[in-house]
Amino acid sequence: MPVLSQVVSAEPAIPTTDAPLLDTPKDKPAYPPAASIPTQHGPHGIRYDFNLGCRVVLPAREVAKPWRVRLRDLDTGNILFETTVQQGMIHSSKRWFVRFRIEIWAGEDAVLQHDYDARDRPVLVQFPIGTLGDTMGWFPYAVRFQQTHGCRLTCAMSQLIIPLFRDAYPDIDFVTHEALDVDRFYATYSMGLFFEDADSVWQPTDFRLVGLHRTAAYILGVDPAEWPPAIALPDDTRPIAEPYVCIGVQSSSQCKYWNNPNGWSAVITRLKERGYRVICIDQKSVHGSGLVWTHIPHGAENQTGDRPLTERARWLRHAAGFIGLSSGLSWLAWAAGTKVLMISGFTHPINEFHTPYRIHNWHACNSCWNDPKFQFDHKDFLWCPRHAGTPRQFECTRLITTEHVLATLDRMLAAE
Repeated sequence: MPVLSQVVSAEPAIPTTDAPLLDTPKDKPAYPPAASIPTQHGPHGIRYDFNLGCRVVLPAREVAKPWRVRLRDLDTGNILFETTVQQGMIHSSKRWFVRFRIEIWAGEDAVLQHDYDARDRPVLVQFPIGTLGDTMGWFPYAVRFQQTHGCRLTCAMSQLIIPLFRDAYPDIDFVTHEALDVDRFYATYSMGLFFEDADSVWQPTDFRLVGLHRTAAYILGVDPAEWPPAIALPDDTRPIAEPYVCIGVQSSSQCKYWNNPNGWSAVITRLKERGYRVICIDQKSVHGSGLVWTHIPHGAENQTGDRPLTERARWLRHAAGFIGLSSGLSWLAWAAGTKVLMISGFTHPINEFHTPYRIHNWHACNSCWNDPKFQFDHKDFLWCPRHAGTPRQFECTRLITTEHVLATLDRMLAAE
C-alpha cells in the first residue's frame, strides 16, 4: 500500500550489466534523484506529480480541519490510499506506472481532482548506464509508452548508446544522466533488474518470470509483445565485400560463456569450410578474472577494441549471421536485423528475445538466472549458484555440444 511519509530517498537496486562493452562507474547511484518537490502546481499551494510514484505535498493548514487525500487506480477501480493530515508529503509505494487519480479535500470542500494524463506532458524514462543488452531490450517499450500516451518523451541513458537511437527517433529527447533537468517532468519511470523487490515497489512482477526485456513493458504498463528498436547508422555501407559471420565470445560473467572447450574452434572451422570470413566484434580480445581468461578464438579476424557501437552495428547489419551469448552484442544484432544464434544455459529462453536459433540444453542444470531463489552476483565472476566449486560448475553450457551448435548454424545459414 502507498505510505504517508516525509520526503525520503529510496534508490532502486543497481541493475546488473550483461554487456562488457560499457564501463560502469563505481559508487555511482543507478539513477539521478527525482525533483526534490513535486513539479505540478495545484490550488492552495498543493504540489503533485508522478515522478517515481504519485507524490503530493500539502502545505500547513491554518484552520483546524485537515486535508483529506485519496489515491485511486483508475484502471482497477481500487482505492489505494486515503488519509487525513494537517501538512506533509504523500508518496505512493509503487514507482511503476499506475494511472492514478488524486482527490484532495480541505475539510469537506473538494479542492483538487487530477487524473493522470501524460498527453503533451514531459515524461522521463531512465535507463541505467553500464548495460547495452538491457537498454536495447527495454527501449522499445519506452517508445510504445510514448505512442500510447502521446507524451513528450525524454530517455536518459549512456552516451555510448544514444548515437544508435537519436536519428532513428527524432521526436524523442535523448540525454545523459548528467544533463537531466529533473524539475521539468510530469512523470518518471526507472528501468532496471530489481532482484530484491519483494514488495513490488519498482516492478509489478518479478522480471525473472516475464523475461529481461518484457519487464519494461510491465513497469510502463504497455503491451509486452516484443519487437526490436530501430537504429540509425552514420555509415551503413558494407564493411567488406566477402560473405562473413560475426561472433561475440566474451561476456561479463563466466556463467554466460560457452564453456565447451572445443566449441568456438569447431564453429570457426565450419564457417570457413562454407566460405565465410569470421569477424570477432567483442570489445576485448582477452577477458576474464583470476585464473580464468578467454582469448579471441584462433582463426577469427580481430575487430575488437574500444570502438563506437555504431561501428559494431554496421558489421552486424551486413553479416550473414551473428553467433553469441546472452550478452549485449546479441541484443545489438537483434536490433540490427541480423539472424542471431544465441548460446545460453544460465538463462531460461523466455529471458531473451525470440530467435529460432536459440541453443539451450534441457538435460543439464539450467536457467538459474530466472530462478527467484537465487540473486545474481555481478561481482562474482565465477557465479554458479547451484554447483560452484564442484565438477558440475557451468555444466549448463559445457554440455552444449558442438554438434548441437553446428546443426543450428547450418540451419541458420540456409535460411533466407
